[in-house]
Amino acid sequence: MEQLLPRFRDAHTQVLGISVDSIFCHANWAESLGGISFPLLADFHPKGAVTRSYGLYLEDAGITDRATVIVDASGFVRHASSVTPAGRRNIAELAALCEAVDKEHGAALAKILAPRGLGKVEALFVKSNCGFSRKVMLARENLHLQPQVPLRNVSENPAAHEQLIRLTGKDQVPCLVVGGESIQDSDDIVRYLVSRASDLD
Repeated sequence: MEQLLPRFRDAHTQVLGISVDSIFCHANWAESLGGISFPLLADFHPKGAVTRSYGLYLEDAGITDRATVIVDASGFVRHASSVTPAGRRNIAELAALCEAVDKEHGAALAKILAPRGLGKVEALFVKSNCGFSRKVMLARENLHLQPQVPLRNVSENPAAHEQLIRLTGKDQVPCLVVGGESIQDSDDIVRYLVSRASDLD
């Protein structure tokens, strides 16, 4: 799915993943795959509320079915299929389905823009054994931003610590320095990375 995101985007299709797992499970799952830059929705509480509305919650197992639902621009379900929890989807076929649905609506729809890009990133400063640092590092990995966002660990590298203070005048991490400005709250850093490097603002 990640590899074919440009094809879905060209078909005016916003890809979303959803399961009853928590956002923390989603972050770890995405990391295990090398990163997921499309949104993952946690149908966690009340458990399965969204998937139940599509008839995809498997009550006995307490999980969602591995299914695909394509909703058109008018809000109508145009396709629904299941491969069962153990099955695998054919992503190229799903892209072709989205392209077919798009032919009916595409001319009237606004283009789904490619991510805006990050701007000039100096570095992402972090510390070892810091939960807030771990949070922003996971976002960096999940969004495939390792090449664009240099990581500087101030716990392990005295030069990185000096650079942090020189650039920001503060000894606070995590800290993302971009375009000469610093972002020092972990939630703000994650929001910035997501808004600039994924399909959603």
